[in-house]
Amino acid sequence: MNMTRPFLRTRLALAAGLVAATLALPVHAAPRAVEVDRIVAVVNSEVITALQLRARVEQAKRQLGRQGVELPPEEVLQRQLLERLIVERAQVQLAQETSLRVDDATLERAIERVAANNKLSVEQLRAALETDGVPWTRFREEIRTEILLTRLREREVDSRVVVTDAEIDNFIASNPDAFSGQEFAVSHILLRTPEGASPQQVEAVARRAEQVMARLRSGEDFARVAAEVSDAPDGLSGGALGWRSLDRLPGLFADAVRNMQPGQTSPVLRSAAGLHIVRLVDRRGGGGETMQQLEQTRARHILVKTSEVLSDADAEARLRAIRERVVNGADFGELAKANSADLSAAKGGDLGWLNPGDTVPEFERAMNALQAGEVSPPVRSPFGWHLIQVLERRVQDVTDERKRNAARLALRERKAEQAYEDWVRQLRDSTYVDYRLERE
Repeated sequence: MNMTRPFLRTRLALAAGLVAATLALPVHAAPRAVEVDRIVAVVNSEVITALQLRARVEQAKRQLGRQGVELPPEEVLQRQLLERLIVERAQVQLAQETSLRVDDATLERAIERVAANNKLSVEQLRAALETDGVPWTRFREEIRTEILLTRLREREVDSRVVVTDAEIDNFIASNPDAFSGQEFAVSHILLRTPEGASPQQVEAVARRAEQVMARLRSGEDFARVAAEVSDAPDGLSGGALGWRSLDRLPGLFADAVRNMQPGQTSPVLRSAAGLHIVRLVDRRGGGGETMQQLEQTRARHILVKTSEVLSDADAEARLRAIRERVVNGADFGELAKANSADLSAAKGGDLGWLNPGDTVPEFERAMNALQAGEVSPPVRSPFGWHLIQVLERRVQDVTDERKRNAARLALRERKAEQAYEDWVRQLRDSTYVDYRLERE
């Protein structure tokens, strides 16, 4: 099944990214009379300019200021943000080369969500941005890029992650405290090693890690050091991962913080991505599990995915025609076998018994509005367009089942995060980059 809860994390991450993009947009001062631009990097056949880098630097400064993170030196901040612009540009190029697009209808829905998350109408959001000097066209393109990169990750990484029943069994047996309700506030620093790094490169990264550890032992602020040296995307936020239960932390981090006290820092940890340093900021909660009884829904669906040859409008029209056939007596299961792009097609689109939260919000809202036997109109989700039919509902004790689902989600998140880090590193290493930041 390729549209249930394991992919909810990606969907929520997109929503968070959209809100962050809104809140972190730079407020431009009055333009100078003359502002000279130059090329600071060439990425394959495209350039990144000094003005583009300066805009990103000013945006990061405001974001760090709001978070109370001490700014790293200007030259360090420039180098880090230029590297992130390079990686972003490489991903956008790959998406465009492989005909991945974000149509205007999808963009408009995303902007509506951004406005709603900020308790504004779209018109009010536009007025607020323009008052702050942010052009509406620029804002739209930033949101379009957010969506494009999320879809690229879903296609290239998330959709290929597989979790087996044996892995779930082993996870539950090896992590008896994973679902105790306890949560950990964790920050980290990543020092990335290149793909296929030589022994000399590995040794150089190890020396950097020891230098970072020495700074932390001397009392330097962890968030400031992370903002200065970490290669992780959250480095500029001080490396903060927020509150997470053990099952939602990377396995390497969960093993490290399980027996740590707040304020303690791990030794240098090694993974395929590089070297890590983990700080346990705080912990809370606990108390174990309780029996859970939930209403479950058994549903089936037909999924039609959009592509460069099938637009949103065409996919929706196709599903409307299929729905008309179902209403007139055609068998939903047979139509699912013939038309659905989901792995459930072989079972007539049957998704089995679903708990609250097992599917993405758009799908769940539409499903919950249906009576048994009813078929929805076409429903848009991050995975395409769906027709949904509810077969039956029940109330069930799902303590063990939810534990297995939580374990499946935790394993999928861990594997997807590691796979994404590996994929980004490989993409970066295979991208032609002419680095000109420090040239005259």
